[in-house]
Amino acid sequence: MQHHMGGLPLRRMLAGITALGLTLLFAQALTDFGGVWVDAVIDDGVYLALQLGGAAACLVRAARVRDRRPAWLAIGAAILVYALGDAWWGLESGRIDAYTWPADLAYVAFYPLCLTGMALLLADGRDRVAARLWVDGLIGGLTVGAVAVAFAYAPVLDASRVSTTQTALYLAYPLADLILIGFVLTAFATQAWRPGGVWVLLGLGTVVFATADTLFAYQSATGTFDDDSVVSALWPAALALFGWAAWQPWRPRRIEHEFGRQAFALPAAFAGIAVALLCYGQFADLSAAAALLATAALLVATVRAGWTFRAHTRLLRATRAEALTDGLTGLANRRRLMADLERAVARAGARDDAGHTLVFFDLDGFKGYNDGFGHAAGDMLLDRLASRLAAVVDGRGRAYRLGGDEFCVLLPGTLGANDPLIARAVAALEERGDGFAVGASYGVVTIPHEADSATHALQLADQRMYAAKDASRQSSRRQTCDVLLQVLREREPGLHDHLNGVAALSVAVARALGLGSEQRDEVARAAELHDIGKIAIPDAILHKPGPLDDDEWQLMREHTVVGDRILGAAPAMRPVARIVRSSHERWDGGGYPDGLVGARIPLGARIVAVCDAYDAMTSDRPYQRPLAHDAALAELRRCAGSQFDPTVVDVFCAVVADGPPAPAPDAPTPPAAEAADGAVR
Repeated sequence: MQHHMGGLPLRRMLAGITALGLTLLFAQALTDFGGVWVDAVIDDGVYLALQLGGAAACLVRAARVRDRRPAWLAIGAAILVYALGDAWWGLESGRIDAYTWPADLAYVAFYPLCLTGMALLLADGRDRVAARLWVDGLIGGLTVGAVAVAFAYAPVLDASRVSTTQTALYLAYPLADLILIGFVLTAFATQAWRPGGVWVLLGLGTVVFATADTLFAYQSATGTFDDDSVVSALWPAALALFGWAAWQPWRPRRIEHEFGRQAFALPAAFAGIAVALLCYGQFADLSAAAALLATAALLVATVRAGWTFRAHTRLLRATRAEALTDGLTGLANRRRLMADLERAVARAGARDDAGHTLVFFDLDGFKGYNDGFGHAAGDMLLDRLASRLAAVVDGRGRAYRLGGDEFCVLLPGTLGANDPLIARAVAALEERGDGFAVGASYGVVTIPHEADSATHALQLADQRMYAAKDASRQSSRRQTCDVLLQVLREREPGLHDHLNGVAALSVAVARALGLGSEQRDEVARAAELHDIGKIAIPDAILHKPGPLDDDEWQLMREHTVVGDRILGAAPAMRPVARIVRSSHERWDGGGYPDGLVGARIPLGARIVAVCDAYDAMTSDRPYQRPLAHDAALAELRRCAGSQFDPTVVDVFCAVVADGPPAPAPDAPTPPAAEAADGAVR
């Protein structure tokens, strides 16, 4: 959440006042302009106003915004106490019997209050901070401490002209600043070294504050400190930065992983600085404290490096496992299968190698289940089937999911297609329920007897699986078709020749259009059963000698919908059902039942419509005389583009140019069927 201190004009005005105050303060320190009165106003009034402004910014932020309120209360109280201490010092420092200890107490109190506030800010969102980031902050803090002790505190001790106790008091402030810097560096690390505006300003303020304290300690120890110097202007500048930090947007960075570039560069840089400092100690005097801090930084960095190596190793293992595992089912994936097949092929010929058996499965009926029950239910079904398959081959081989509804198992030894283990694997991939039946077709390949490479083995298993699937699908479809044709035979025994002719014509046209064997089989079954829905039409309408009235036509036109429902009840016949439903659609959209137009009509339905019309026109009917072959073709051409697909008509005319073809091998002769609607309308 982003919080603003008032409106934009107010914030700009306050920023301008702060900048003006700092400019006056530093200008006065550098040039001592304006005389005694101006000096008093700036060194006392502006100086104190900047400090109180920083405290007010933090305290107002805490009062108006609930988030991180305790943290900003603590920091605001720290700045306020420090400002009051400075005010006391300004009042008492010019007196002979001055009591400055309240000011010293206020200065000392600043640190625990400020540290408390920073700790509360640092703890915000701690559940999202990786432990190694805290270690990075520790490395940075130890390194900065070592550098500070080596190049700031040691010179202070060497140059001190006051008592050891007084010097220690002077150094207490910079040492406390080091703790603040450590908190800031830790915060930077926990933000993956990309801190937001809050921590940037707090860090900048802390560095400025520590610089002022260190220069004060050195100058006080050597007797050169001047209240009107630039050093004195640094403290209110630092506290003003703290105040502005309170009103920056708080954007905690969520660390999604542990391997960002900046997560390693800066800890490595700090470790390098520690090494350089120890090397420097070999050629110059380096205090024991600085050497100890630098050594500690290196030890922690070494632990951090080991931690990083272990994390990388875990990541590599996890990435490799993920790359070889199917995300949905947890089975091994295609990549793992290919690797295992390559190892199986490579072992071929070894003394202890008994060969391997690859079984390739493809689910039957899964698409209908997925479409009918939804993709979420489909995923759950795949997961269940995968678990069963894995359980069947557990201890004997490995199960794989290649994607979609394709599975494999790789088993040791050479097994036949009817082996009990393979039969159990097939059974594991079966599930039946109300309105659905899912099974599996499969192909078996033995390695190395039938395949000498991983790719060849997978291709051969795939080919055998699809051959089995086609045979199973056509067998199931043929059985269903035979049952329905028997029903038609019992209802209308005299229509055998009509539907036999329509089926033969439809298969010939489908072949000429380049349809595959599966699609030709669907067209053949649809041609045989395109009028199956007429079993629901009363005989009085079907055999009416005269024209049908409007109500009778309305009922007659429902037969395609009835046929769709009858055929759709059998999963193997659903593709046929779609063709039957659309077999009386027109190319121009004037057909029934859905008013489909052009290419939106299934191709199989367009083929059946042309063939049915031709057969009806050339057959002897009680209500019309048959047309000659050429006249029927002329009528089809006349209706091409309105009732019929022009392309299908052209192909049909080419196929029957020398007369209707004999029944094709893949278009079985139907035993009986229902009459067509009649002549072309």
